[in-house]
Order: sequence, then structure tokens, then C-alpha cells
Amino acid sequence: MSVVLADLANPAHQAAIVDLLDMYCRDPFGDSRPLSTEARAGMIAGLVKHGGARVFLAYADGVPAGIAVCFLGFSTFKAQPLLNIHDIAVAPQFRGLGLGRQLLAAAEMHARELGCCKVTLEVRADNMLAQQAYRQAGFQSTEPETWFWSRPLG
Repeated sequence: MSVVLADLANPAHQAAIVDLLDMYCRDPFGDSRPLSTEARAGMIAGLVKHGGARVFLAYADGVPAGIAVCFLGFSTFKAQPLLNIHDIAVAPQFRGLGLGRQLLAAAEMHARELGCCKVTLEVRADNMLAQQAYRQAGFQSTEPETWFWSRPLG
């Protein structure tokens, strides 16, 4: 098992990113439906255009098995960069092997290398398995608790 920082210009990494995000979207903790044709087609170009994307790929026996899509942000309170883990997922057949922990550790190590003050993530209130994994990795709810809200613009 290994984790690499994806090269967004590498066709093999591009395919793994799109396929793993599609797998995640199909999951009940995703959207329970596949990525749209438009999202599949525009994913890599969008990540490149964003400029602050960092994608980690986990491999098991050479097969893409997990992904963590992260974005650089900035803490105005600390005047330092931060790294947000936007998506993290492991393919069902590879769950329980520690790949999620490896992805979290790779994101944290990268954040430290960049001089980030913290690593952030969001987790669904009903995803108890993920919450347990995040707690074991040292994440905790904020005090006071912070909620993630959104307003669709489509």
C-alpha cells in the first residue's frame, strides 16, 4: 500500500481521480449517484484551474484504492495557510486496510511541509464510522461546534 501526491498532468492519475470520485459519489455518503458527464469531463481542468488543489491517491497492490482531495486555504485568525480535506474516500473492497489513515497522514504531512496552521474537514452527522476514524487520527469538533452550511447556486 502506498499514497502519492497526484500529478494532475499524469493521465493515469487523472483517470484514477475521476474514477475514485465517481465511486465516492455513488456511495450513500456521497450523492448516491454517479458523477455527471460534465463533472467527469471537467474535473481535472477544474482542479488545475483552481490552483490550490492537492490530491492524494492511495494504491493497494498497484490499484487505485482511495483518494483525498484537498484545497489550500488561509486562516485569517492565524495569518497562515491551512489545508482542507474536501473529499476522502476508500473503495469498498479496500476498506479496513488502513488506507484512510494513510491518506489523512499524507495530507497532514503535506500541510506541515507547507507551513499550514491546521488541517480541516467536514463530516456528515450520520457518518459515525468516518467520525470515529477522524477522532482516532486526532481530529475533533470545534468549540463551539461549527456547522457547514451551503446555498446552491444552480
